[in-house]
Formats: sequence, structure tokens, C-alpha cells
Amino acid sequence: MKDTHKIIIVGLVISLIICCLSPFLASQNPDGLEKTAELVKAGEGTRFHQPPMPDYEIPGLGTIGSVLALVIGTIIVFAIAYGVAIVAGKRKA
Repeated sequence: MKDTHKIIIVGLVISLIICCLSPFLASQNPDGLEKTAELVKAGEGTRFHQPPMPDYEIPGLGTIGSVLALVIGTIIVFAIAYGVAIVAGKRKA
């Protein structure tokens, strides 16, 4: 296996570990962006679409839903980034 692939796998594993731990370590207080949105009443209007995982969780599953949402999102982002890297690498060659 190439060194590049090892680095990608290690990065993905570390990211997934962080995904599994973060819901248990995260603050329950809203972050600056959420607090500002609450103050200016942003987001109270009509949405154009329903987000697939609102508030970084799968509704009805509690903390496990948060972990699953983070894991799914991380895998999707890694897959997109890997695909873009493959396509960009082929264009250089």
C-alpha cells in the first residue's frame, strides 16, 4: 500500500474517532453562530428544503443519532474529497 493511502486511512480513522467522542464532549450551550441567529431571529422563517440531519443528529436516536450523523457526514466528505483528488490527479497526468 502506498504511503499516501496509509495517511488517508489514518486520517479517516482519527476523524471517525473524533466523531464518536464529540457528542459526549460537546458543550450543550449554543455556539456563537447559533446564539447570534437566536438573537436576530434568523431561521424562524420558511425553509427551502428540509435538512437530512438537522442539528447534526438523526431525529429520534438521541446521542447515537448524533454519532451516526457525524460518521455519515465525515465519510461523505472524505469520499467527495478523495474523488476530487483522483479526478484532479488524472488531469495532471
